[in-house]
Amino acid sequence: MTGTTVVVERRVAASPGRVWESITDLRNMPRVLSGVEKVEVLTEGGFAVGTRWRETRRMMGKAATEEMTVTVCEPTERYVTVADSHGMHYVSELTLVPEGPAASATATVLRMTFSARPAHDRRPGLLMRLFGRLGGRAVAKALSKDLDEITRAIESSG
Repeated sequence: MTGTTVVVERRVAASPGRVWESITDLRNMPRVLSGVEKVEVLTEGGFAVGTRWRETRRMMGKAATEEMTVTVCEPTERYVTVADSHGMHYVSELTLVPEGPAASATATVLRMTFSARPAHDRRPGLLMRLFGRLGGRAVAKALSKDLDEITRAIESSG
C-alpha cells in the first residue's frame, strides 16, 4: 500500500497555549482559513479525543466536505485527526514545539503532517500514483497557506 505524506511548519510568535487555543477553535476556523467555507461541529463539549466536525473547503475551484475525528489529543502539544473519503484514508497531525522552556516560551513551531493512502489493502493504479505525486504538491501548497493564515491570525491578535 502506498500513500502520500506532506510536512510543513511555521514559527509562530506566541506561546504554545495561545497557538493551541487558535488551532482548536473549530467554530472560528472559517474566519481564520480562507479555504474553509463552513465548519459544523458534530459533538458537544471541549476539544478532545472523539471530537468530530464536518469541514467544507474550496480547493481547485470545487467545494468538498469531509468529516474529521480527533483520535489523539495532548493539549498544547499535538492532536491527530482522521477522515475517510472516496476510498482514501487521511491522517492530519498538528504538533506544537515551544522555543525554550515550555512554561515561558514566547514562540512555537507549529508543524502539520498530512498523509493520504488508499483505505483498503490494494495497490493503487497508475492514475492514483500519478495523482498522489501531483496531489502532494497541491496539498503542500494548501497546508502552507493554512499555516501562514493561522500564524497571521495569532500574531495579529496578540
